Amino acid sequence: MKIGVWATVAMVFAGAAFADSPEVKKVDARKSGGSWSFSVTLKHGDTGWEHYADGWGVYLEDGTELGYRVLAHPHVNEQPFTRSLGGVQIPTGVERVLIVPRDKVHGTGEGFLVKLQ
Repeated sequence: MKIGVWATVAMVFAGAAFADSPEVKKVDARKSGGSWSFSVTLKHGDTGWEHYADGWGVYLEDGTELGYRVLAHPHVNEQPFTRSLGGVQIPTGVERVLIVPRDKVHGTGEGFLVKLQ
């Protein structure tokens, strides 16, 4: 999956447009060896199998996908919730990435910019 540059910019700056989409509340990014692990906390009004946060991805600012975490079931009674993704390869020189959530109804939500340290 690749997100266009303009779509990425829109996700970062148009928070009001994503009111019913999943919201990234917190990200813990850790480097281990040559790869990164991300623990992402999402909040979403999951209502059941028809409408739930079904994943989140790690993207470069140009929209290139570096990794994607599928969320296989609703988290109706577990909000917010945290899930992790390891083994993400970040190109040399990249100082920040976007975490972009998605749900089954609205698609992608607002991007969350993470500064890598």
